[in-house]
Amino acid sequence: MDYPYVPVVRSASLSGYVELAQSLGLDARALLRKAGLSPRALDDPETPLSAAAVRALLEDSAQASGVDDFGLRMAARRHLANLGPISLVLKEEPTARAALDTLCRYLRLLNASLLTRVEDHGPLVIIREEILVEQSASTRQSMELAVGVMYRIVRELLGGPWKPVRVCFKHRPPKDAKAHKAFFGTSVDFNSEFNGIVCTAADLQTPLPGNNPEMARFARQYLDRALSGRHQSTKATVQQLVAALLPGGRCTSQQVAQHLGVDRRTIHRHLAREGESFATLLQAVRSELVLRQVQDSDLPLSEVAQLLGFAAPAAFSHWFRHTFGCSVTAWRAQEKAKAAVRQGQP
Repeated sequence: MDYPYVPVVRSASLSGYVELAQSLGLDARALLRKAGLSPRALDDPETPLSAAAVRALLEDSAQASGVDDFGLRMAARRHLANLGPISLVLKEEPTARAALDTLCRYLRLLNASLLTRVEDHGPLVIIREEILVEQSASTRQSMELAVGVMYRIVRELLGGPWKPVRVCFKHRPPKDAKAHKAFFGTSVDFNSEFNGIVCTAADLQTPLPGNNPEMARFARQYLDRALSGRHQSTKATVQQLVAALLPGGRCTSQQVAQHLGVDRRTIHRHLAREGESFATLLQAVRSELVLRQVQDSDLPLSEVAQLLGFAAPAAFSHWFRHTFGCSVTAWRAQEKAKAAVRQGQP
C-alpha cells in the first residue's frame, strides 16, 4: 500500500521548546497535544515529527504568549551540535561556504519541508529559505526559527562576532522589531522578496579550523547511507523545485526536468504513477505560497505577482479570483474578520 508523503522534521527542532513555553507561562504539554504531538516525542532528538504539526505548535505558542519573536527565542537556544552527526561533517569542511553546500545536501534528513539555497551575487552570497507545507496557514514563527538557526550555524562555524549584511523576511514586521535587530546584530528587512540572510562572500571563504577528520568521515558515511535510504516522492521533489523556480519567472515542467537531469516526459510519467500531474502541483504550490504571502506580508500585489511567476499584475489578479472566488482585497478582509473572531474581538 502507498502511504501519503508527510514531510517530517527531527524532534531536535523543538529543542528548548518546553523550557521556553513554561518561562512564558504556557502549558507546554497542552499545546503539544493540541498540535497532535506527544510530549514524549521530545525525549529523543531523532524522533520524526510532522512538519505541519510543528509549524502549528509554534504559531499557537506565539499567539498564546503574545510574543512576536517566539521563533527567534527558540533559535537563540540552538547550537551546531543540535544538528547531530551533520555538525561533525560541517566542522571539517574547508570553509563556511563549503559547509553550507554540505548542509543543503543533507538538509532533507533534518527537515523535509525546508528548502535552502545558497546563491552567489558577486561580492555577496544570499542564503534563501522557504518552508513548504500543504496549508495556507502562517509559517512566520517557523521561518524565523529556520533563519535564526541558520544565522547561529554560520556564526558558530566562523567563530567570533560575525554578523550578516542584512536579514530578510517576506512577512510583515512585528509591532517592535528591536528583538530581531538585537538577535541578528544587523538590519532586518520585512515585507521582503525572500526569506534569508545576505552575507559577504569573503566572510564565507574564511578557513575553518577542522580538528577531527576521522569522526567526520564516519559521520559522512552514516549520513550518505541515511540519505540513500530516505525515499522522497516525485511529488515532493517537484513541489520543492516549483517553489524555488517560481520567483525567477514562469515555471514549466521542462525547467524542472532540466534541473533533475531527465526529460519532461519522465517527470509526467512518474507523477502520473503517484496520481498527480505537473499542472495540479503548480497550482497547489502557487495557491499555498500566495495565501501565505497576502496573509503574512504587505508586499504590493505587483511584487507578489512577480514572486509567483506572473508576467503582469492583471494576470495574477485574474488567476486569484478564478482560484479563490474573490479578489485579494476581499480575501484579506475575510481573513482579518476571522482572526478578530478567533481572538474574541468585536
